[in-house]
Amino acid sequence: SDKLKDLLELLPEHDLPEDLKSKHCKRCVVVGSGGILHGSELGHLLNQFDIVIRLNDAPVQGYTDHVGNKTTIRMTYPEGAPLSETEYPPASLFVAVLFKGVDFNWLQAMVKNETL
Repeated sequence: SDKLKDLLELLPEHDLPEDLKSKHCKRCVVVGSGGILHGSELGHLLNQFDIVIRLNDAPVQGYTDHVGNKTTIRMTYPEGAPLSETEYPPASLFVAVLFKGVDFNWLQAMVKNETL
């Protein structure tokens, strides 16, 4: 618990972005990373949802016909975080799901710009 308290002190306090706070989630969709949408050509339909939550590092580029290109929130474990900054759309919110001790080490290294 001390490690968690120390880590929380390193993080700036932020609220949700204004565009997310003002949205009323009437139609939301969670898109996983299992590949079941490959070949579905449902991308245009998925883009119509108010909020699109994507899990893990499921690729979007090159698959937009099937999975859409809209990402409102990306949720992932640290080991599933996208490696390239181009994979983080500037208008989306990245949510790290932490539950193991090493996940907290990862977050601390990211905040302090340290090497793991």
